[in-house]
Amino acid sequence: MRILAAMSGGVDSAVAAARAVEAGHDAVGVHLALSRAGGTLRTGSRGCCTIEDAMDARRAADVLGIPFYVWDFSERFRDDVIEDFISEYRAGRTPNPCMRCNEKIKFQALLERAVELGFDAVCTGHYATLVDSPEGLELHRASDAAKDQSYVLGVLDAEQIAHTYFPLGSTPSKALVRAEAEARGLSVAQKPDSHDICFIPDGDTRGWLAERVGAETGDVIDRSGVVIGSHEGAHAFTIGQRRGLQLGVPASDGKPRFVLEIRPVSNTVVVGPKEALATAEIAGERYSWAGRPPSTAAFDCHVQIRAHADPVPARATLVDGLLTVVPETPFDGVATGQTAVIYDGTRVVGQFTIDRTVSAVPVDA
Repeated sequence: MRILAAMSGGVDSAVAAARAVEAGHDAVGVHLALSRAGGTLRTGSRGCCTIEDAMDARRAADVLGIPFYVWDFSERFRDDVIEDFISEYRAGRTPNPCMRCNEKIKFQALLERAVELGFDAVCTGHYATLVDSPEGLELHRASDAAKDQSYVLGVLDAEQIAHTYFPLGSTPSKALVRAEAEARGLSVAQKPDSHDICFIPDGDTRGWLAERVGAETGDVIDRSGVVIGSHEGAHAFTIGQRRGLQLGVPASDGKPRFVLEIRPVSNTVVVGPKEALATAEIAGERYSWAGRPPSTAAFDCHVQIRAHADPVPARATLVDGLLTVVPETPFDGVATGQTAVIYDGTRVVGQFTIDRTVSAVPVDA
């Protein structure tokens, strides 16, 4: 196959590209420039897609003996990922920019260009597996549960899955990948994994949002609507947050309170007891299927609401374009804007953006 190897500059994508070459594929390396700030440098494990990462990717491609290019996707990244992130926070939701990047950049913009140029598939260093079943190609979890990245790939559709290649999915551990990189002479063998949001490399999400969304003072209220404090910008809060509330009125039971809801229209933050974070139902209209769709409108499944959360047994129902999930045991601290990924065993069935949540604890409880 003709393989376009997406090389981020990290160890995973470098080893994935190496395995593609070793398997006999005609591979070409490409690094995505996602920022117009050409002098941006990486700080330890913070940030990614920097000039340092581009140089690391080029060195890896040289070791592998494959052609290498840098493609400028900065405008697309700004419009589809960064602006989406800002608008979601303005709406009081908590977005996952990695999901949007996979959906809009790596497996839409990049894959579309790859197919146009005659490539059969895009190769990445994601930890996930593809299974060729009688019903078609399926996306499954990786063999290493600790490194499994199928959650952030839940946005892929059947056509995209048909043009992907995940060489690391069956690797038992990240340690083995690093050892392999060392043996292959790849300089990124011990490079730290990136974390945090790549376009906020200093990790100060609150300050970054304040510059773009603005900070306006508003009320902090309890579940019954009583004002018990104030805030300096609702965007600075996340569902489940406890610290930094600075409430002037103590709870009647003396227990700490947590952020339960953010209301952007009224610029209020709702707080309450930890028990109220239990979520009995989630729903959304923005959904997609990773391959074949469910055969019935209601079906049993497992649902994962964060990249490293445990999957929860649940019942999903699709009626009039609204996908609703009721878990056997309540989810903990769900925010609108998050992505819920649906599984059937290890297979990724699909995903949806959470637009509505229902607390397991009534307001008057």
